[in-house]
Amino acid sequence: MRCLVIANFPRHPSDVLTPMHCLRIAVSIALRIAAPARLRVTFAGLLLALITAACGKKPATAADSSAARADSVIASTASDTSAKTQLALPVVVEDARDGDLVLRVTTTGQVRSDAAVKLRAEAAGTIARLFVRPGMRVARGQVLASLDPYPFDLAVREAQATADEAEQRYLESYVPESLVTGRGPTPEQRKALINKSGLSGARLRLERAKFEQSHARIASPMEGMVDVVDVAPGEHVSGSQQLLTVVDTRNLRIEAQVLEHDLPLVRVGGEATVTSAGAPGRTIRGRVDAVLPLVDSLTRAGRAIVRVIGDGTLRPGMYADVQLEATRLPSRRLVPARAVIERDGRPLVFIVKGGRAQWTYITPGRSNGNETEVLPDSATGQIPVNPGDPVIVEGHLTLTHDAPVHVMEQKADAAKLPVAATRRRR
Repeated sequence: MRCLVIANFPRHPSDVLTPMHCLRIAVSIALRIAAPARLRVTFAGLLLALITAACGKKPATAADSSAARADSVIASTASDTSAKTQLALPVVVEDARDGDLVLRVTTTGQVRSDAAVKLRAEAAGTIARLFVRPGMRVARGQVLASLDPYPFDLAVREAQATADEAEQRYLESYVPESLVTGRGPTPEQRKALINKSGLSGARLRLERAKFEQSHARIASPMEGMVDVVDVAPGEHVSGSQQLLTVVDTRNLRIEAQVLEHDLPLVRVGGEATVTSAGAPGRTIRGRVDAVLPLVDSLTRAGRAIVRVIGDGTLRPGMYADVQLEATRLPSRRLVPARAVIERDGRPLVFIVKGGRAQWTYITPGRSNGNETEVLPDSATGQIPVNPGDPVIVEGHLTLTHDAPVHVMEQKADAAKLPVAATRRRR
């Protein structure tokens, strides 16, 4: 402050300390005092009077006008400061809504595939080509590997030749006699002649050779992903030897552990919500397909089977958090659970009206951790929150009543996923 006074004094000793110099000193000091605007204006006036009295000069009309300008400068500065304190704060809102409040049982489970097929060779042969590698997605009927076709073609031709010879012997056994007598063999005689000629066995060997030829190309029985390839091109494989594994990653099931006292709350056909640490922020909806009858005697938990359609988020073998529908409370007024805070021991929510945050006291009911029911007021019988009211869910912890706010984002879909729990597996 000493520097401020020296800076505003006359530059030369012969100069006179005019009221303007006094005005500058007073305004400079007043603007740097941490006090409300009105007090700073009053202080500037008193300081101006003291400085001019000490200088032996009485404020003239020009000084009065200068003081008025100082008042306007200080008032302008104060208004700027006030405007800064009144800046709209960014908030995030979600709409209140009418709907069913779903209470849930929360537990964990392991993701499994409905089908993990280990493809084996139907016949012995040599791997000619591999068309896939681990991690590739395949379609139903897509060829994955092929055996050397030449041995199979040769076996078919050999079996066909044997069958032709047997058929020739069969014809020669009865045709000459039939030409003489004019009668063909009876069904019993025909069957005996076929067996005697070996035609029946030759036909079976031909059918077997064609079967093995058709399986020289190994195709996928379903849509899925290749997990393991156990062979390499040029490798000789025997019949029933494992070649590769294909996993169905779309049709998944989750075996969720449910404590015995929660089993009566879980119903077949109820909704299920699945999340996993391997895919944060992703939620998959499913259905309870079955509640298995046995309860583990050690863990005192049963199992509920949840069916989900995979989208690449869940993979077989993962552990997932599962929330099973237990109770559904119909036709409730709902607000996001994180919108409810307490002031002076009373729960309230902030509702955005006209660009300002209006706090509204509420009587909360049951909650599933994601949404909270709002009950009618005990005095008026009215619910203080209406459907569609924008309720602040972020940026409201330090807000005051009637504070100006700016809505940053409207999370319309969040209320559609009531995914929380009333009970958690221990």
